[in-house]
Amino acid sequence: MAHKFLVGDEVVVIAGSDCGKVGQILSINREKNLVVVEGINESTRHIKPRGNREGGKKEFFAPIHLSNVSLVDPKSKKPTRVRIEIKQDGEKIRIAKKSGEIVTKMDQKKPKTAEKESDKTVIKA
Repeated sequence: MAHKFLVGDEVVVIAGSDCGKVGQILSINREKNLVVVEGINESTRHIKPRGNREGGKKEFFAPIHLSNVSLVDPKSKKPTRVRIEIKQDGEKIRIAKKSGEIVTKMDQKKPKTAEKESDKTVIKA
């Protein structure tokens, strides 16, 4: 099944207290239809110190429902819906309904942030 939202897409909030704000998708939970957007729905959790863990405040972006966000049109920078077309060669592409601009190819991966050297694991045989 093709999905309308992908990690790294630029979206605008269309409902709720952060209505009108724009941000990038950081993660998607497809089972619960939730999305975490950078700069949207910022929350604070107070953590109690235990053992070696230090206490304090932890700020994070809480998830919001997919129905409350809309993809940003690459041409007009306004909220738009998306349609998915399949070309003759079987390639899937996402197209903004308002402007008709191609958003991305479905197989194309968005560039992620640079990986740290410590994140890479090397197995030596």
